[in-house]
Amino acid sequence: MVKIGLLSDTHGYIDNSVFKHFKLCDEIWHAGDIGNIDTYDKLSAFKTLRAVYGNIDGHVLRSAVPENQYFEIEGMKVFMTHIGGYPGRYNVRVKEFLSKNQAHLFICGHSHILRIMYDKAFQLLHINPGAAGNIGFHHVKTLVRFDIEQGVPKNMEVIELGKRAI
Repeated sequence: MVKIGLLSDTHGYIDNSVFKHFKLCDEIWHAGDIGNIDTYDKLSAFKTLRAVYGNIDGHVLRSAVPENQYFEIEGMKVFMTHIGGYPGRYNVRVKEFLSKNQAHLFICGHSHILRIMYDKAFQLLHINPGAAGNIGFHHVKTLVRFDIEQGVPKNMEVIELGKRAI
């Protein structure tokens, strides 16, 4: 079993409570719009970090992390990118990828809208953890924490960090 802490859209800001909530996690996954290399460095110094760059991330982050992550962990195939859409409304690039590659879990960010939903068409779980930073139209900063055991996501938790700074 592996414990995952998932976040997105930090935009260069890490709430200190992230480290408390992800203390028992084995890995942190960041679904893009990290914001700056300092944010990336803080997270990667804390735990194993898998990340993708987002549309606001500059050349330094784009040279440190890929646009897409496609990997297998605990028997689960995971596809993560920043801009992806959601079931029934994937962007063309993601829909093409999912049509050609099996994934059990699709993760994206960008919208700042927390969504966890099953996609019957591609037979996968879709997660957008919302936004953990202070920039954007979201009102509450959110994270997702879950376990993966033998290819099955378990113990899914949505964590609210409080209102974003205005």
